[in-house]
Amino acid sequence: VLENRDLQDLIKPQKVEFHSLNFNSTLHWQPGRAREARDTVYFVQYKVYGQSTWQNKDSCWGIQNHVCDLTNETSDIQEPYYGRVKAASAGVYSDWSLSCRFTPWRETVIGPPMVTVVHSSKSLILKLQAPRSPYRRRRGSKIPMTNYYDLLYQVFIINNFLDEQHKVLVYEGKNKVVKIEDLRPGVSYCVVAKMYMPMLDRSSADSSRQCTVL
Repeated sequence: VLENRDLQDLIKPQKVEFHSLNFNSTLHWQPGRAREARDTVYFVQYKVYGQSTWQNKDSCWGIQNHVCDLTNETSDIQEPYYGRVKAASAGVYSDWSLSCRFTPWRETVIGPPMVTVVHSSKSLILKLQAPRSPYRRRRGSKIPMTNYYDLLYQVFIINNFLDEQHKVLVYEGKNKVVKIEDLRPGVSYCVVAKMYMPMLDRSSADSSRQCTVL
């Protein structure tokens, strides 16, 4: 019995936590201290905070991965959720390891917008597209993140001859098409954009950099 108890402790999953980008929410964990237990499998359950019964996540029942996609199970984005994981090895089951409380609306990371650049001789026209959630409208298209938050686009310009870190904010607002005017022909400019959420005072990472010579 003592050996079983030791094994239970050694295989118990560690660092159970939700990671979420644009409401694509996955539960991650690390294996227990018995890293040589190669035949270890994992079982995942989830529930809404305040509910008494845990739900099994069938596709993450007896898996060898250390990640489980709970995007569909956490689609009520204002609700707080918990996930938990237990491990089994050689017929011995660990105790459950619990995640912290996870509320998608508060905790998901918003990704950067897509940026398309069209240029003329003295101006740049940017077409901006907000990131999309995994959730779909009735017609099937994915719902943009701007439906869930009051989001602003921020556009920065970098003049390549100047210091690399010298990003100048040239636009902040909700327009999906932005024109940057009075630029100098023959000069190389780079633009990046990000999403900004005033309510939580958070910004996305930068979009990929688009560079062009007018």
